[in-house]
Amino acid sequence: MSYATIRVNNDAAAAVITLDRPDKRNAISTQMMDEVIAALGAADRDPAIRAVILTGGPSYFAAGADLNEALQVKTAEQGMHYFKRWHRMNQFIEELGKPVIAAIEGFCITGGLELALACDLRVAAEGSSFAITSSKIGTVAGAGGTQRLPRIVGMANALDILFAANPIDAQEAHRIGLVNRLVPQGKALETAKSMVRVYEQRAPLSLALVKRAVHRGMQMDLASAIEFETLLVTTIYGTADKQEGISAFLEKRRAEFKGE
Repeated sequence: MSYATIRVNNDAAAAVITLDRPDKRNAISTQMMDEVIAALGAADRDPAIRAVILTGGPSYFAAGADLNEALQVKTAEQGMHYFKRWHRMNQFIEELGKPVIAAIEGFCITGGLELALACDLRVAAEGSSFAITSSKIGTVAGAGGTQRLPRIVGMANALDILFAANPIDAQEAHRIGLVNRLVPQGKALETAKSMVRVYEQRAPLSLALVKRAVHRGMQMDLASAIEFETLLVTTIYGTADKQEGISAFLEKRRAEFKGE
């Protein structure tokens, strides 16, 4: 499938989705949202793909929303429709049955950061920067920024970022837990691919259910989350991969998982 706003390349077990609007600093348009969803769906259906990497260019992951489109949103009804598109993309990432890693070089601003927050993990290169600048233009982050950010970095750190609307550097992002791995400039994508090579050796059903357990469990009280976890683990005990994994461990060989 051909795309106008992204590029997709399957590199071994990784599907690499590259935001590709360099003349717009990778500003996220509604067309890009639809194309990201389509590419994610294709990766999810491909059994050879074990994880997805979302990345941008060397200077911009994404500079935010396409403001030309945002200017056309002038009523509450239009706003609801517009942000449903954002929520659909970000929710698709969270519900994908495979890990999704954001590999970030350069600016990761507002809508770009909200997209990265929806990913399971974030790898950032030195020299990258992060901000949600909505208060500078008289708006509020509407693509999950006010909700996902405090869940990842804590309420006080999130409010500091949201109130000031000024960029923080990669070192500070790593210190507060916004970024999982901090790497030398130019190495974000390479590092993300090395992470996928590890995931390739793990049971795909295990990764899918771990992801579901964490994302859903974070929205529950602890007792309900433990009950949900128990349901998932008893489900996976009936799979061929569970049998293969335990047998391989006992036989001291590498497991050959098939996602079954």
